[in-house]
Amino acid sequence: MNIHQHPDTVVHYVVDPVVEAAEALAAQLGATVVEPDVVFADDDIDAVVICSATPTHSDLIERGLLAGKAVFCEKPIDLSIERVNAVLERTQDCKAPFLVGFNRRFDPAAAAMHERIAAGDVGDVELVTVISKDPEPPPVEYVRVSGGLFRDMTIHDFDMARFLLGEEPDSVVATAAALVSEDIAAEGDIDTASVTLQCPSGRMAVITNSRRASFGYDQRIEVHGSLGSLRTDNVPMTTLVLERAEGVRREPPMHFFIERYRDAYRLEWQHFVDVLHGKCAPSATGVDGQRALLIANAAYRSLETGTRVTI
Repeated sequence: MNIHQHPDTVVHYVVDPVVEAAEALAAQLGATVVEPDVVFADDDIDAVVICSATPTHSDLIERGLLAGKAVFCEKPIDLSIERVNAVLERTQDCKAPFLVGFNRRFDPAAAAMHERIAAGDVGDVELVTVISKDPEPPPVEYVRVSGGLFRDMTIHDFDMARFLLGEEPDSVVATAAALVSEDIAAEGDIDTASVTLQCPSGRMAVITNSRRASFGYDQRIEVHGSLGSLRTDNVPMTTLVLERAEGVRREPPMHFFIERYRDAYRLEWQHFVDVLHGKCAPSATGVDGQRALLIANAAYRSLETGTRVTI
C-alpha cells in the first residue's frame, strides 16, 4: 500500500505464483497480473520490488539489475553467502540502484539516533546494546525454511549494530539455547540468544534475542559513548496511562512488527523513491546484506565451537 499511496509511484504489474492472491491484489491496485519475463522486458518499468519467498530473491535481483531496473528487495539476498557473493559479482557493473530492505534503519527513533551519533552528541561510541524479542515463536513450518534465528531474526540486529557502531565488527561470540519452543528445538534451531560483536578499536555491540516476550514486541536500543548515551524505548499501543492509588499502569508495547514498524516501512519507500529521483544513494546496499549474513554465519560458527570467531 505504501507504493500505491505514494504520489510518485504506480504499481503496474503483480507477479505471484498464487494466482488468486495475485489477482486480488492487482484488482485492488489497478495493476495487471503477469509472468516475470513481462516485467523484465518492459522498458517502461523503472523499478522492481521483490518481496517473494527467500529462495527466489537472488535470481530476481540479478534479472532486475541486469535488465536495467532499480531493485528493492526484502532481506535476505540469499541464505547462502556463496550465492550472495555471486549476485554482487555479476551485477557489480550495473548502473541501476539496489536497496536491501533493512527497514529498521528507517524507524524514526533509530534514524534520529544515527544522526545524533554522527553529530557527536554521545562522543565516541563505546557500546551498542540491541534488545529484540518477538511476542511468540513463528510457526514451525516457517522455522524450517528461515535459515535459523541468526539469519532470519538477528540479521536485522546485526545490521542495526553495524549502522550505529560506525565501524565494521571483526569478531563475534555467540551463546544460545532453545528455551521457548520444543518444536524449534526439534528442528535444531535456537530461540534465545546473546551475541557480542567487537570492532578493531574495541568498541562492542551486544544483542539479545528471544522468540517469546509475554508483554509484546520488545524493541529497544541503547548507544553508550564517551559523553553520554542515547536510548530508544518500546512504542506503546497508545499513550494512555491509568493512575490510581495502588499504582500506575501504562499500555503494553505494540504487538508485532507490522504495527511497530509501520512508519519505518513508509519512510523506507520514500527513501527508495528519493534514490530513484537521484537525490541520494541507497542506505542499505547489497554489501550491507552480504555483511549481515557474514556476521550471522560467524555467529553460528561461534555457537558450534564455543569460541570467538573472526568475521
